[in-house]
Amino acid sequence: MRVLVVEDHTELAQSVARVLRRQGMAVDVAYDGADALERTAVVEYDVVVLDRDLPVVHGDEVCSRLAAQPVHARVLMLTASGTIADRVDGFNLGADDYLPKPFAYAELVARIRALARRPQPALPPILVHDDLCLDPAQRIATRAGHRLALTPKEFAVLEYLLAAQGRVVSAEELLERVWDEAADPFTTTVKATINRLRPKLGTPPVIETVPRGGYRI
Repeated sequence: MRVLVVEDHTELAQSVARVLRRQGMAVDVAYDGADALERTAVVEYDVVVLDRDLPVVHGDEVCSRLAAQPVHARVLMLTASGTIADRVDGFNLGADDYLPKPFAYAELVARIRALARRPQPALPPILVHDDLCLDPAQRIATRAGHRLALTPKEFAVLEYLLAAQGRVVSAEELLERVWDEAADPFTTTVKATINRLRPKLGTPPVIETVPRGGYRI
């Protein structure tokens, strides 16, 4: 899952990013509204965590411009005010969810995951392929009833491939959707992660390599 955190308070933005990365998400950070719009113009994010009171370009304008796009990320709006009027304003601007500050990180993570399950067609809460099951909310993957010991990045790759529902996913797409902007586009990290993941999934093999295409389950 690729997430953009837009927050002008540096310490809070970095703290949120660390928490989300520990949950296996690929996270980029923007500190003002103009930067957020530039990033969303070139990167397809699943969820944008958007502070409402932003410098340069206000969060309200960022939200409305994102909502006007034919295909856009889900927007979770953050604000220091939790009044009903503020929530209504946020939803009228096109926000998909609303979280007042201060917030618990566990709730933030849960809301982001709930938003990410909303694209059309909606993804089921539990991803299943034969005897392989993955629960994104609980961060648990099992095969034939046995829990798999996966790193956060291995879990994220498996989650993305299962969510593709048999579609071939290129290495470039995996790098863009599962890793963040710090990833080297010329690296072999996707192949290396797939190679570590395969033996952990056991037999018969689950991940198929499609020549000149990528990977699929």
